[in-house]
Amino acid sequence: RCPEFSFKREKPDLIGFTGKTAGRTQCGILMHSSLAVTTDGLPLGLAAIKFWTRKKFKGTTALKRKINPTRVPIEQKESVRWLENLRQASDLLAAPGRCVHIGDRESDIYELFCLAEKIGTHFLVRTCVDRLAGDGNHTIADEMDEVTIKGLHRIKVKNDKGDPDEALLEIRFRKLRVLPPIGKQKKYPALTLTVIHAQERGTPKRRKKIEWKVLTDLPVQSRKDAIEKIEWYALRWKIEVFHKILKSGCKAEGSKL
Repeated sequence: RCPEFSFKREKPDLIGFTGKTAGRTQCGILMHSSLAVTTDGLPLGLAAIKFWTRKKFKGTTALKRKINPTRVPIEQKESVRWLENLRQASDLLAAPGRCVHIGDRESDIYELFCLAEKIGTHFLVRTCVDRLAGDGNHTIADEMDEVTIKGLHRIKVKNDKGDPDEALLEIRFRKLRVLPPIGKQKKYPALTLTVIHAQERGTPKRRKKIEWKVLTDLPVQSRKDAIEKIEWYALRWKIEVFHKILKSGCKAEGSKL
């Protein structure tokens, strides 16, 4: 989720809105940033950044009930920031083939997949949409239900109290044909991508069960490849640490700059 910087104002319309909390409209700005890190997790700096505000909230929920979001052009949606950052970061680093753009479930955007292929870069995103697959008569979940466990992977985590814990993940993966949303199939092509599922074995205490469903255009041919991609996805949390440092450490909201 993009961090919000809240700035109380007597006239919030002069700065813009970010959202609503307990029925109260908040004013401030939102930030979407792309942090470049090595595969070992070493932060290199920001590769792209975007700030924006919102102008209107009244009637937004009612509007969503009338309009199918998948039929709205990406250029008219806030999620276009993911495409803009992907392009900006790829241009800045000047080596798109060496870049892997990692994102959480907000980045599960078909237009992003197509843009990455167009400019010759790569992506690794956690999915939130069960997309159509194969001939279009079934979904990704249907195909993944047929896949057997390809291996196990043990990772270190923390429980809800911050205490160290371990999780044993069951790894499954499959390359398959992924289709665009029905309303956009005339505009975007089908893509051959790899789906990786990492699901924790058993039910943990004092924390939520780990279940990652990741989609990528990178080659995955073995258990080792799949685990490598899962570990790369885990590096995404470094952007959350950056946001925490910016707001709690640097006091970005308190400075009001």
